[in-house]
Amino acid sequence: MMDRPEYNGFYKAFDVNAFAGTLQGDLEGGLNACVECCDRHVGRNAVALNWKGASGQSAAYTFEYLQSQSAKVANLLVAHGVQPGDRVSGLLPRIPDLVSLILGVWRAGAVYQPLFTAFGPKAIEHRLTTSRAKVVVTDPANRPKLDDIANLPIVMCTESGGKGDIDFTAEVAAQSDSFAPVMRKGADAFLLMSTSGTTGLPKGMNIPLRALVGMAGYMKLALDVQPDDVFWNIADPGWAYGLYYAITGPLLLGHQTTFNEGPFTVESTAALVRELGITNFAGAPTAYRMIMAEGPDAVKPLTGKIRVASSAGEPLNPEVMRWFKQHIGCDLFDQYGQTETGMVLANHHGLRHDVLPGSAGFQMPGFTLEVVNEAGEPVPQGTQGILAVHRPTSPLFFFGGYLGAEGQGWVGDYYLTGDTVEQNENGSISFVGRSDDVISSAGYRIGPFDVESSLLEHDKVVESAVIGTPDTERGEIVKAFVVLKSGVQGDEALAEELKQLVRNRLGKHAFPREIVFVESLPKTPSGKIQRFILRKE
Repeated sequence: MMDRPEYNGFYKAFDVNAFAGTLQGDLEGGLNACVECCDRHVGRNAVALNWKGASGQSAAYTFEYLQSQSAKVANLLVAHGVQPGDRVSGLLPRIPDLVSLILGVWRAGAVYQPLFTAFGPKAIEHRLTTSRAKVVVTDPANRPKLDDIANLPIVMCTESGGKGDIDFTAEVAAQSDSFAPVMRKGADAFLLMSTSGTTGLPKGMNIPLRALVGMAGYMKLALDVQPDDVFWNIADPGWAYGLYYAITGPLLLGHQTTFNEGPFTVESTAALVRELGITNFAGAPTAYRMIMAEGPDAVKPLTGKIRVASSAGEPLNPEVMRWFKQHIGCDLFDQYGQTETGMVLANHHGLRHDVLPGSAGFQMPGFTLEVVNEAGEPVPQGTQGILAVHRPTSPLFFFGGYLGAEGQGWVGDYYLTGDTVEQNENGSISFVGRSDDVISSAGYRIGPFDVESSLLEHDKVVESAVIGTPDTERGEIVKAFVVLKSGVQGDEALAEELKQLVRNRLGKHAFPREIVFVESLPKTPSGKIQRFILRKE
């Protein structure tokens, strides 16, 4: 790994135009996401998708197969009125049809909207209203969620549902496997996403084709996906990290990706890593904490198998990083991004730099990040502020504003992420918390992440979530909700032990003065802790 480029030199010399030149199409002259993620990789008979079904069946699909299927899907969509720029929604589990659908939408020059299969009818209705989708494609298991939605678009179902739906499987099979890709410009949308925020209704946004350049950069520089890697990002494609970096990113490189249709368990994950020989692994911190909670014996068969592992979605606790290195033998690095920006901050597997446990790393090449106050003014190093993207010097920044408010919401030249961070002496940036999650107690600003990480160092703790709760003397005090390992009972003695642990790690100003033992923590469908729900308790 010592042949990796040194980060600072690479960052300074980074040429976004040369990087964009790795695409077959041209951002100004015309390109197509299906060509970039499929067609140009045809001819090698290479595997594009390794799939493990919910019933245990396995299959491998080549780029040649996906090219044929995407053409058939595009023909079907166009036959039902889909035109370039129209939105098509997918409400499908992690099955091969999902990849064929996405590529087919892109082939037709249309825009794909993901609908997470764990969503209820109201969440789906809101997103369909936002997108004004022409077509929604689903399967029998999810079809009932559409029953009571008003102004429903054309419904295609993978099996005939007897409700006037188009039989997606049968109709796709009947189509021609020839369809000339529709060329679009780099500023044209190819995805319509919604924010997954922990509060409020999600907001829609268009993701332009030029975002492909940054997605490729993350795959190469941060994840370090090598030609001989077997890659698996376990994030669901109903969310940005899965759609950007479990489908778009690997296929963009001409690399295989992996789908496991079944639910996440430590046992099934370990089995699939062994079966497929996974060497490059990515997921959310929740998954890594669950793996760690199972103990060293459960992961012993994985030791030495995974080359690198990456985490995104929430801050990664340093204890989890240490545990992975000790028991699995690979580096587990934390990385940061948003639906709006893609990944912008990373401990890079593909570039050489110091890694500070608890830090989200360094700005991705192609981005300039700064720590600012609410007025968009940079704050001194070591001072908490808001992570911001400096738009004029960030050529890979692609967010154009939310639907209906395009070009709005900037603070001067900055896009403010809403996340509170702190820049470290070595230039890396550490996540403190969402701006509304930071606790103000007796004049101190306390980030929940530091307290949660300290609690996780106790061998009886699986997860924790920390909030501020009103206090007449201090303004707020730190309150922790703690999930214990199976079979462990929480009592006053353990609570005092945990308080003392944090007091010793962080100081007497930051320890939780109140601890509540709970069975589980409220989370969004993508696994982010919903602290606002805990604040209501």
